[in-house]
Amino acid sequence: MSDFDIYGVFVPSFLIQAILAYLLFVCVRKVTDRQIQNGWIAFSGVFNLCLYLVCLLVIHQIFVYFIV
Repeated sequence: MSDFDIYGVFVPSFLIQAILAYLLFVCVRKVTDRQIQNGWIAFSGVFNLCLYLVCLLVIHQIFVYFIV
């Protein structure tokens, strides 16, 4: 992993990946909230955590494929 230099401040690439994954998670969560409200998903907290981790995995794979 590498760091990005933004105006002299070194920012870890994983921090950028986590922020992008959270933005993706917020977009996807709007779709899954309807299913949570309808009762299709039992444990919403665990589901949201797993959904965020999947988003983080997708963003990380994009970084690995395009950046490195």
